Amino acid sequence: MPRAAGGPFDPFRHEREDGLATLERVVKQPWFGDSIVLAGPSYLGYVQWAVADQLPPEVKAMIPQITTSALTLEFLREDGFSLETPFGWGTMVADQERPFPLVRRVLQGRKDQRALTTLPLNRADTAAIGRSYDYVQDILVHHGPDAERWAGIDHRHRVAQVNVPVSSIAGWYDIFLPGQLDDFRSLQEAGRTARLTVGPWTHLKGDNTAMNEALEFGLAHARGEEPPHRAPVRLFVMGEEAWRDFDSWPPVGYAPRRFHLQPGGALAEEPPAESAPDTYHYDPMNPTPAVGGVRMVSDSGRVDNAKLEARPDVLTYTTPTLDQDVEVIGEVSAEIFFRSSLPYADVFVRLCDVDPKGRSVNVCDGLVSLTGANETTRATVTLWATAHRFKRGHHIRVQVSSGAFPRYARNPGTGEPHATATTLVAADQTVLHDPEHPSAIILPVRRA
Repeated sequence: MPRAAGGPFDPFRHEREDGLATLERVVKQPWFGDSIVLAGPSYLGYVQWAVADQLPPEVKAMIPQITTSALTLEFLREDGFSLETPFGWGTMVADQERPFPLVRRVLQGRKDQRALTTLPLNRADTAAIGRSYDYVQDILVHHGPDAERWAGIDHRHRVAQVNVPVSSIAGWYDIFLPGQLDDFRSLQEAGRTARLTVGPWTHLKGDNTAMNEALEFGLAHARGEEPPHRAPVRLFVMGEEAWRDFDSWPPVGYAPRRFHLQPGGALAEEPPAESAPDTYHYDPMNPTPAVGGVRMVSDSGRVDNAKLEARPDVLTYTTPTLDQDVEVIGEVSAEIFFRSSLPYADVFVRLCDVDPKGRSVNVCDGLVSLTGANETTRATVTLWATAHRFKRGHHIRVQVSSGAFPRYARNPGTGEPHATATTLVAADQTVLHDPEHPSAIILPVRRA
């Protein structure tokens, strides 16, 4: 894969250099008119941010889609080892360097899934594509956003410096949602012309919104015209299944409310009474699976959680039947008082909507890795943001478990680096909910 500035493609090292070189070359071509609109999803949106603070005057607008200015930093968190997405992206890029990449991709998915069970993980790329690949090795070995390998990956400081209108298109189940929301907030705080659209889609499943935005927003700016007026923020409110307009992200009028885990699998706003904790056994040799949610696979997004919730390594806490709608829009988090038989453990929390027939559908989720987990710890878990209306007659449910494999790597329980760990140790996990340990999910609920 050649680069605009010459030389082989090396992920996340030359995007700014190549992007500026490409723009300079394009505007000098005899066929060039007088305006450019930058548009594109994922990596093609990330490279827009790499040059956003040094755009030539011919660029009239940007439309970054399902992307962020710090593309892979979410996957490099030391307190949450994302595995499936960066690994799959790495093998995809490796395939592009060989003949017939699209055909290879169709056949590669199952190989990737099998390879992710390889121990140690630093041999997984060889299991998947028959050779070691530098990017995959870097993800595994140089884990953590501060590693020197990733010094040039973060373009967040360029966002507020952009001088053209920006229309960001995101998805509630997209892998880059947290960073994209941060980018939009930076634009708003800097007083830039910006708007945000967030739909119910995943990274791989969208609709025609991006094309409509390119025609309505991009083409208008390319012509020197104003696009049709709309609110700065347009969100698809799940549950209500309707689009709504707001002035900002997060929108005003929503306040955090704590829903506490209770004995007997209950969930309520009242603080918990004295009660015995709940326990479960987590075995990384039979890991709690990733089901739906934020993934780049065909069955991602909103799915039925029945099989997942039937597992003995998944705890659930559910409200009584709601007597009125509960609208949740904004950032979601959880505080789980947790203890493990091992010093190293993960806490995965998922918010679900249970309909009157008992079908549980995932809304958002998140994971945090703990050290010192053999002592009672308050695990603070950041879930994906959301816009969801829990309707009257439904229930709000919270799941607590210790993984979502292969979206997140299995916690070996030993403290060994994921790249080289060869031993997996099972653990007995404890979730506390009593007056001294008020475990809860914190939801941004619409004020009355």
